[in-house]
Amino acid sequence: MRRRRDSGFPWVKVALCALLPLVLLNLAVAFFGDTSVSPLSLSFLEQKAHALSAYARHRSSCLFEGHPELAPLIRDTERRHRLPTGLLEALVEVESNTQPHRISPAGAMGPGQLMPSTASQLRVEDPFDPAPALDGSARYLAEQLERYRGNVRLAVAAYNAGPGNVNGRVPRNGETEFYVARVLTHYERLRPRPPPRPAKPAPPTKSTPAAKRQARPVSAPSASPPPSRSPRAPWTA
Repeated sequence: MRRRRDSGFPWVKVALCALLPLVLLNLAVAFFGDTSVSPLSLSFLEQKAHALSAYARHRSSCLFEGHPELAPLIRDTERRHRLPTGLLEALVEVESNTQPHRISPAGAMGPGQLMPSTASQLRVEDPFDPAPALDGSARYLAEQLERYRGNVRLAVAAYNAGPGNVNGRVPRNGETEFYVARVLTHYERLRPRPPPRPAKPAPPTKSTPAAKRQARPVSAPSASPPPSRSPRAPWTA
């Protein structure tokens, strides 16, 4: 009697053991980071692992206290860094939908979705803490505005794709051009409206004289004494 050979079974075990950490990593990013990512995604593994580690360190500090409301914090950060009113708020809405614990499929973190390398460059120790995270995002955005001489479109593109990929125009990489359009749409809604201009006086028409003439006073007719009337007879019974 021959022994049944099943050489494929050990390879299946090896494959499952190799895939298990990958699947767990992506599922953890999707669950804790409130995002959509394929369980078998092989992209940005180091960045996603870094983001989960930073999230685990942060979560205990806000588990009971929570976070302050983001809108006043964003407006204060805009004023402090002299950003156009509404621009940072529009960017945060597009990046994370104003969720401080957001993790992207690429491993970007926090309300402004800072990549681990960018957060380290900006010295943001906790990208999930709204105050320092928003401050870092505002500083990075202000740098791009200065780099591109106040061009909001290019500054927003550089925030998303990196300044090295913006050479005088928005890069068409299948993501950044749509990202810029979304941010500018939100910015147009949030930015303050300029005061209305005063209405200009209507130009004179041909029928209207350039200078009005003064009307001459009309002399009143000379008063004449009323005609004499005979006295009316008294009523009789």
